[in-house]
Amino acid sequence: MKADEITWVKSPEFGVMDQIFLPAIFTGLVTTLTHMGSTLFGPKKDVVTQQFPEQRPHLPANYRGVHRLNRDDEGRVKCVACYMCSTACPAHCIDIVAAPSPWPDREKYPEVFVIDELRCIYCGMCEQACPVDAIELTTLYDLTGHSREEMIFNKEKLLSVFDKTVAMGTDPIRTTHGRLGVASEPASSGVTGSSSMQT
Repeated sequence: MKADEITWVKSPEFGVMDQIFLPAIFTGLVTTLTHMGSTLFGPKKDVVTQQFPEQRPHLPANYRGVHRLNRDDEGRVKCVACYMCSTACPAHCIDIVAAPSPWPDREKYPEVFVIDELRCIYCGMCEQACPVDAIELTTLYDLTGHSREEMIFNKEKLLSVFDKTVAMGTDPIRTTHGRLGVASEPASSGVTGSSSMQT
C-alpha cells in the first residue's frame, strides 16, 4: 500500500462544554419534552408511527407471515411428502419424514412435518416449489414464543394455523387448480384452469 493511500484519522478534541456534557444533556431534554408534548396534546398530522399493539396494521393479502399446511376438501393434509419445499428452502428450516399414505389418491403423506420459524427467512420459496399448494405463508405476523421449542411448528400446529386463518377469513391470495393443486390435475384441465384464472 502506498503512503499517499493511507488516511490518518485523528480523534476529535473536546472543549470544556463538551467535556461536561451540558449541551448533549440539554439537547436530549429538548427531544424528550418535544415527544412528551406531542403525546399529551395529540399526535402531529405527519406522524406515521402505529401504536402497536393497540393499533393493528392492515397488511396486504400477499404478505408473507407464519406458515400453514393446507387441508383438502376432506380435511386431510394436502402435502404429498415430495420434499420439494425442503429442497428449495435456502434456510434449510423444513424437515419432513414421509410415510406410506393411508389414502388411495396419493403414495405418501408427511408423517412428520416441521418448520423452524426462527431459521426461516420468509422468502416464499417453499410455497412456490410446492406442486400441490400444500404450504402457504399467511398474513399472521405476531409470532412470539417463550422458548426455541415453541417456535418449531410441527404438522399439527401448522394445520391449526390453517384452521385459524380460514375461520378469520384471511386466506392468502393464491392460485389453486384442483383438489390437490396444479400437479395433481391432467394437463388439459391445468391449461383450462390457468386460462380461466387469467380472464
